[in-house]
Amino acid sequence: MAKKESSFKNMVITLFVVTLISAFALGAIYNVTKEPIALAKKAKAVAAVKAVIPEFDTLFTYKVMDTDGTDSLIFNKGFKNEQLVGTAIETFTNIGYDPTQIRIVVGFSPEGKIINTSVVQHKETPGLGTKMSNEKFKTQFQNKNPETFLLRVKKDGGNVDAITAATISSRAFCDALNRAHTTLKNEGGNN
Repeated sequence: MAKKESSFKNMVITLFVVTLISAFALGAIYNVTKEPIALAKKAKAVAAVKAVIPEFDTLFTYKVMDTDGTDSLIFNKGFKNEQLVGTAIETFTNIGYDPTQIRIVVGFSPEGKIINTSVVQHKETPGLGTKMSNEKFKTQFQNKNPETFLLRVKKDGGNVDAITAATISSRAFCDALNRAHTTLKNEGGNN
């Protein structure tokens, strides 16, 4: 059996065939996995909403541009027997320790008080900034009205106890909640 001569033309053809097969394989894998990924993402979002507002039987979801005009917030108004039980807002901040955007879902009662919070995305320092997901930190916001409870860390003249050694992450958390509250107020509150 004769060995094929290695030429530039043969190498280009071989590289092209390998690239073409790889592209088709990646495309096929993408098509197989995109639906399960989308379903998992939706399930995570619904779980976050259920964690921050009381039980509901109807949910209206829509986007609202934040007061800075930089990005949209996702509003989820929950109703039970046609009565508003709360508004879950997926909000964000870009001022965390890590440059990755922090996304938080915060629930507001019809009276405007914070019901609960759920951190859905962050890449803060493990063991420090990650503590913003801990109950000890989150409970200080529960049943607080942002009109009277200043959503700033105490070091900045607010009412929030910052996470030890993670003041930047604590400030970012407060920034996200402030963004949600201000946008909710500008939208006419929880009507």
